[in-house]
Amino acid sequence: MTLLSVQNLTVRRGECPVVDAASLVIGPGECVGLIGPNGAGKTSLLRGALGLLTYEGTSSLAALSPKQRAAQAAWLPQTREIAWPMSVERIVALGRLPYLARGARLSPTDQTAVDAALTRMGLQNYRTRLATALSGGEQARVLIARTLAQDTPLLMADEPIAGLDPAAQIATLQVFKTLAQEGRAVLTSLHDLSLAGRYCTRLILLGAGRIIADGAPRDVLTPALLAEVFRLEAEVIDTPQGPIVQPLGVLT
Repeated sequence: MTLLSVQNLTVRRGECPVVDAASLVIGPGECVGLIGPNGAGKTSLLRGALGLLTYEGTSSLAALSPKQRAAQAAWLPQTREIAWPMSVERIVALGRLPYLARGARLSPTDQTAVDAALTRMGLQNYRTRLATALSGGEQARVLIARTLAQDTPLLMADEPIAGLDPAAQIATLQVFKTLAQEGRAVLTSLHDLSLAGRYCTRLILLGAGRIIADGAPRDVLTPALLAEVFRLEAEVIDTPQGPIVQPLGVLT
C-alpha cells in the first residue's frame, strides 16, 4: 500500500528548479525524515507533493480533491501562529473539520480523536486554556495535536520540533515513531541530524533541490555525505539507538 507517491516532481522559482525531478514513495509503517541544508528544497518538496505549489511531474496526493486529500494526509506547515483567542481544545478540534458537515457538532468519534491527540502531546491539562496565552513552544505542541486529531494515514510536518525544548522535541518524535509503529506514516523535515537518525526509519537527503540519498539512517548519515551536502566535517557515532552526528567544523 502506498500513502504518497511522487515521481519526477519539480518545483520552480522563476526558471530555477528548487526541487529538481524528485521521486519518492512513502508506505505505512515508515517515519521518514527529510534532511538537508537551508535552501535545499525540503519545504518546497513537501508543499509541492501536497499540491500547494505549482509543480511538474506527479504526486498521488496533489491529484486528489481537497476533501479526499484532507482524509489522507494531515499537514503541519513551518509557519505556526495562532491568531484566535480560542481554547486549546477548540484549536485541536479543528483537525476534525474534514469529517464534519457544515455547522455540525463533534460526534463521540470526533471527541475521542481530540482527546487522544491532547493526551499524545501531553496537553490534557491545557484544554481549557486560551491557546494565544501559551508560550511559542506550547502553541507548537497544540498545532501538532491538531494534526494528530485529523487522524489520517499520513502526517506531513515541516520542521515540527523547531522552537521546542529538548524534552518536547524527543516526546514529539516519539509520538511520530509510535504512529509509524501503529501502521501509519510520517514524512517530516528535520534539522537535528542525531534525532533524525534515532527516530526515523528512513532518511531522504536533499541537496540543491535533488535527492542525494534515500535509505536507512546509518546509510545516509555518513561523514562523506555530510561533507558533500552540508559542507560539514563531522564524526558519526554508531549507537544502539541510531547514529549520533557530532559536528567538528565547516569545510571551505
